[in-house]
Amino acid sequence: MTRITKLGYYLGKRSVNKAQVARRTGLTRARMNELTLTETAKLRAEELYLIALAINVNPGEMLMDMYQDLKLIEES
Repeated sequence: MTRITKLGYYLGKRSVNKAQVARRTGLTRARMNELTLTETAKLRAEELYLIALAINVNPGEMLMDMYQDLKLIEES
């Protein structure tokens, strides 16, 4: 199923050129499309790190921005 992913939304907000990111990181355009358009795609930590470097963003801040909606399960 094709639906924009958290990474796709994040890059879209910043008007990032995915082809340029692919060239700078060594990721293929197909992998960039998968990571941004396929909700079942798994973003690896090293991919997030390289993408953050390519767009001049702190990797930790990028991670926090993309996944801030995740919460721990409340223990009873």
